[in-house]
Amino acid sequence: MNVNAPHESLDARDRPARLAVGVVGAGRVGPALAAALRLAGHRPVAVSGVSDASVRRAATLLPDVPLVPPAEVLARADLVLLTVPDDALPGLVEGLAETGAIRPGQLLVHTSGRYGTGVLGPALRAGALPLALHPAMTFTGTSVDVQRLAGCSFGVTAPEQLRLAAEALVIEMGGEPEWIAEEARPLYHAALALGANHLVTLVAQSMELLRTAGVEAPARMLGPLLGAALDNALRSGDGALTGPVARGDAGTVAVHISELRKHAPQTVAGYLAMARTTADRALAYGMLKPELAEDLLDVLSDGANTAGGAKGASGAEGDDR
Repeated sequence: MNVNAPHESLDARDRPARLAVGVVGAGRVGPALAAALRLAGHRPVAVSGVSDASVRRAATLLPDVPLVPPAEVLARADLVLLTVPDDALPGLVEGLAETGAIRPGQLLVHTSGRYGTGVLGPALRAGALPLALHPAMTFTGTSVDVQRLAGCSFGVTAPEQLRLAAEALVIEMGGEPEWIAEEARPLYHAALALGANHLVTLVAQSMELLRTAGVEAPARMLGPLLGAALDNALRSGDGALTGPVARGDAGTVAVHISELRKHAPQTVAGYLAMARTTADRALAYGMLKPELAEDLLDVLSDGANTAGGAKGASGAEGDDR
């Protein structure tokens, strides 16, 4: 199949065995995916990036691949990875379509978890073949990311005619395709952010508190504990709950709140929110006895009231593509 042909012929079996790959947005994700596709035999031919960090990533992961403007990336590539932050994606797609940069038959892939293929509507109308392939992985912007793609799940959304092509690309990158309906993409992304992004915050806070408590190697202390907790949670869900909240040890929780308020007041709101959620789940699971839950919830309520509206730092999380 000619990649410049109109998009009415979408059978994945007609796709060329090897594709010229371009990357628009040399953040942490794009160069790693292009490097994985190179290992599968595809040819990265162009990459765009603006910041010094993007230029360095491209040079490290895609050596000898020229750095060119986005329109030139599309001119050279059969398969284009749009790996920009979520909020920038709609404007990028519209701009590329309006300037005539998109060719009929060109595979256009974005890696946003938030969006399905609807955001690629202007590209579809220009004749492109739209795919949404979101790797459920945290990226560092280094070569280790390529190795981590082995066995990584990808949230895949595509027109039915392109489903086999989408899944084939994921498998070639070493990943495992997981089909996500268009309307479910925002919930899917929220679930990943809740589990992964917030986990990083919790672990970082825990390490800071351990250092304050005099622990010299907090990472070494937490590693086995958190590894076991994660493994148990993935295996058993709420059955893996442990600790003073799940047991209903109200006195211990009260001491925790007091110590956090004294040494790290910015962590109190998060502790209270997670403790209330844990208590609710432990109650529903039958682990936390109702008679113990009453005292525990009173302690959490008192802790929230005592906090008196103190505010911790907050900010919006954005993917560095």
